[in-house]
Amino acid sequence: MKNINILYEDNHIIVVEKNIGILSQADNTGDDDLVNLVKSYIKDKYNKPGNVYLGLVHRLDRMVGGIMVFAKTSKAASRLSESIRKNEINKYYLAIVHGKLEGNNRLTDKIKRLDNGNSIISSDGKEAILDYETVLYNKDKDCTLVKIHLLTGRHHQIRVQFSNIGHALLGDHRYSVGEEKYPIALYAYKLEFVHPVKKEMMRFQLLPKNYGFWKFVDVNKVL
Repeated sequence: MKNINILYEDNHIIVVEKNIGILSQADNTGDDDLVNLVKSYIKDKYNKPGNVYLGLVHRLDRMVGGIMVFAKTSKAASRLSESIRKNEINKYYLAIVHGKLEGNNRLTDKIKRLDNGNSIISSDGKEAILDYETVLYNKDKDCTLVKIHLLTGRHHQIRVQFSNIGHALLGDHRYSVGEEKYPIALYAYKLEFVHPVKKEMMRFQLLPKNYGFWKFVDVNKVL
């Protein structure tokens, strides 16, 4: 079984790091997915017979790494899902975008998901909101490190909204032109939520390591 970076675990939830290239959940490719990897970990660790329950309450794109929380019981899954619907789970990302971006701002758009797997800004889409803070500009590489607080969870939201303002993410082959073949510079580095059973505030932060475009900035020096 592949090694999994476990950040926290109790009887109700498990918080793990999703590596780039790993699916959040299985699709028709048959490739590795985090749901089944975590299930295997739980099954082996606790010698559980039969099927292992694991509730998927949020997702990350295949080429995006970062922190994810899973529910180990149906009660925890229901409560976490309700927290997401109420925007009570705070999800923060690091991204590197093309060009010089300055200041702090809120992006508010409407995003529509298309049948071809892309998403676009469209008047008949769903509301998409994020806040961002610029952290560091690399003049030599002409790119900016930003912190993002994602307030809604639309398909490809961060990628679409930054591309729309002329600052597409580095490594984003879908929403940027002429990209080198590196992983997309997007990482879910911080997650905050109220524990579904203990009702305690849970906070997790993890910096990306060996992650493609992060060679353009030293995130350890600016966070």
